[in-house]
Amino acid sequence: MSTDAGRQSEIKLALGELISTLLDSQKGFAEIGEHLKDETLKRYFLAESLKRASFRGDLEEVLHQNGVHDIKESGTTIGTLQRAWGDLKAKLGGGDHTLLETAERAEDAVKKAYADVLDQDLPLPVRQLIAEQQAHVLTSHDFVRDHRDALAAK
Repeated sequence: MSTDAGRQSEIKLALGELISTLLDSQKGFAEIGEHLKDETLKRYFLAESLKRASFRGDLEEVLHQNGVHDIKESGTTIGTLQRAWGDLKAKLGGGDHTLLETAERAEDAVKKAYADVLDQDLPLPVRQLIAEQQAHVLTSHDFVRDHRDALAAK
């Protein structure tokens, strides 16, 4: 295997997992956003879903630039289970606090996925893109956590 092929394989593996996690995150934000009663939170969640789709597109573009064209998009099993659990909670009358708890747990998985990818040896431009996305994800996680905590205090 040539060095280029090895590098391409490393990038494909690293970004493939992150793309799957972002797909889960995108769907989760959209689904939880649909169930939230607070209009401001609902708008935030729907906008965040679009942001995660944009992040996926950026990562897919990196893969294309590195010669990877067979990108298979599917979420993770854990993400599917988390969304189903959030949907069930909403249907059983769980309020915004319960939904934000579910979202915050899911965001923990997204944070871990970004940290795991940044632990790998990736080309600088790819690393910079992932670090920029990670900064947004961390801010989003804190937003969700802070709103969850604020609702718990009421």
